[in-house]
Amino acid sequence: MKLLILGATGPTGRHVVDLAVEGGDAVTVLARRPEALDDVADRVRVVAGDATSYADVVAATRGQDAVVSALGRGTSLRADDLFTRAAAAVVGAAEAEGVSRLVWLSSFGVGDTYRSASPVQKVMYSTLLRGIYANKALAEEAIRSSGLDWTLVYPTVLTKGPARGAYRVGERLAMKGVPKVSRADVADFLCKAAHGSEWIRRDAVITD
Repeated sequence: MKLLILGATGPTGRHVVDLAVEGGDAVTVLARRPEALDDVADRVRVVAGDATSYADVVAATRGQDAVVSALGRGTSLRADDLFTRAAAAVVGAAEAEGVSRLVWLSSFGVGDTYRSASPVQKVMYSTLLRGIYANKALAEEAIRSSGLDWTLVYPTVLTKGPARGAYRVGERLAMKGVPKVSRADVADFLCKAAHGSEWIRRDAVITD
C-alpha cells in the first residue's frame, strides 16, 4: 500500500512508520522537521511541510492509497486549532487527489465517547483537556461530514510500553478508573485499519 503518515515524528506516529515499513508499504511522511527522520530516510519518502497547509498536504497525498494521521500536541494542553486546521487540509487534499481512505487518531473522551467514560476520566476530560478535546471534536465533525472512508480511533491514556497485541477494540467499551494502552499497540491498530475495510466510517475505541 502507498501510505501517507502525518505526525510521523511523534511517539505514536513513529511506531506507525516503523510498522508500515516493516510490512512492506511504500511510505510517505509529511514532516515539519524532516531531519527527525534521517534514520529512515533511505526507506521512506520524506516531504517537508506542514499538515495544516492544504498545499503541503496535497503534494504529499498525491498518488497515495490511504492517509494515517497520528497528529498530536505532545504534552501541551493547548490545541492552537491544530486539529481543525489539519482536518480541513487533509479532507480537502484527499478529496482533490481522489484518496478516499483516512485513519485519524483522536483521544478517548472526545465527542460521543465521553458518555462511556468513567467518572474519573470525565473529570480529567472536562477540566485539563477541555480545550484540546473541543478542537478535536470540531475536527472530527468535518471528517464525518466528508465523503471519505474515514476511521476515527479513540485510545485511552497512551503509554510508552511495548506492544502487547492483546488490546481491546470496539465502538463502545466499558471503562473503569483510568485505563491505558501503549502507543505501540495503537500504531498496530492504525496500520491494520488502513489496510482493511472493517472499520470504514466507524469509531474505534482502543484500550488494554
